[in-house]
Amino acid sequence: MITLKSPREIEKMRESGAVLAGVHNGLKEIIKPGISSWDIEKFARHYIEDHGAIAEQIGFEGYKYATCVSVNEEVAHAIPRKDLLLKSGDIVAVDMVVNLDGFMSDSCWTYAVGDISEEKQHLMDVTLKALYLGIDQAVVGNRIGDIGYAIQQYVETENHMGDVRELIGHGIQPTMHEQPNVPHYGEQGKGLRLREGMTITIEPMVNLGTWRISSKQVPGDTWEYYVSADGTPSAQYEHTLVITKDGPKILTSQDSEMDAKYL
Repeated sequence: MITLKSPREIEKMRESGAVLAGVHNGLKEIIKPGISSWDIEKFARHYIEDHGAIAEQIGFEGYKYATCVSVNEEVAHAIPRKDLLLKSGDIVAVDMVVNLDGFMSDSCWTYAVGDISEEKQHLMDVTLKALYLGIDQAVVGNRIGDIGYAIQQYVETENHMGDVRELIGHGIQPTMHEQPNVPHYGEQGKGLRLREGMTITIEPMVNLGTWRISSKQVPGDTWEYYVSADGTPSAQYEHTLVITKDGPKILTSQDSEMDAKYL
């Protein structure tokens, strides 16, 4: 079932999103060569708890952590690790869900560690722009396929990168994952029609090479995560947004100037 959110619910989700955005803005300061991916987990967990919120991913389908921390060829769902030290040239995607007073927000951001290659920077730039091209299609009367089409055309046709198929965006609130599914590929004019009050995530994952992914298992654990099938680097960006009569409004914005038209 898809629920249309009231102005009060949207404002509460925006407050949740502000906590999540605060984590990401803090990570911009601490992510540097020499820290472990576990340091990212500790910072995020403490920030969320210090702001009276809950790290919603803890306990979800057996997951034990506040964050997913995916480095280089890792696409999604990788766990934070004490023995994984970041080095200059890495890229790292940090994904998390915040629950503030029962209201959810979900956002992922990719960070450069020290000095990265032009190739990795281009990958990050393409993925971030793909996110916003998708958001631009999230307007009343459009369809889910319009979002995916805009992303796929930019990623694959224009930039010849891999637009991951298996992992997609989704509705959000009152739980972390709700209907509708929001693929990052598709056909114009196809799929569910978008309505005012829908809250969704858009979260393209882009590989430098193939769009295909493979699963890996954490050593000594049953948890599985995903890597690019050809070992090339991967990036991801994600916002939670609401569809309004005045266009898409981002609920997890980190930058009021960059996102002015979406606030």
